[in-house]
Amino acid sequence: MAGYSRVMEIIRHDDGSLTIPVAALPEVTDDDGVVTPAVGETSMTIRPGEGGYIDALAEWDAQQNPDRGEAVSTASGRDEAMAVVHAVAEDPTHVAEAVDSLDDPAAGAEALRHVLVGGTPSVKAFAHEVAEAEGGDELAPHQATKIIGQVLAEVDARPE
Repeated sequence: MAGYSRVMEIIRHDDGSLTIPVAALPEVTDDDGVVTPAVGETSMTIRPGEGGYIDALAEWDAQQNPDRGEAVSTASGRDEAMAVVHAVAEDPTHVAEAVDSLDDPAAGAEALRHVLVGGTPSVKAFAHEVAEAEGGDELAPHQATKIIGQVLAEVDARPE
């Protein structure tokens, strides 16, 4: 991910925001010979809907299990993913119960990871697909992304 350092881990907060590392700025000398010292690694917090959020969430997810491999979406996993996103959109306070209702939470999570890897266009298309399949209003991409992060955090917190 351009502009992000791999030294510090991305931190996902309960509200869905992410604290991401920002690469150090190099030492700069202006035309008058004045040197501005290098700025060490720092961080910033981004929220769903802000630039870079979807990429950072995908990176956060990859950090949770670096040996997982590439996300693969199956038809049944996609159905599970749509059902859980719709359920959480309807009742955001019951993420755990929505995940419990899935026949195969791991397949649903893989499908959601696959959506994230596709970036904003993929999230938009997925939100549209959820509304068509499950009913209700179409989620804005930042809302869908926040729900995806909540579901992945819940699935990953469970023992295998």
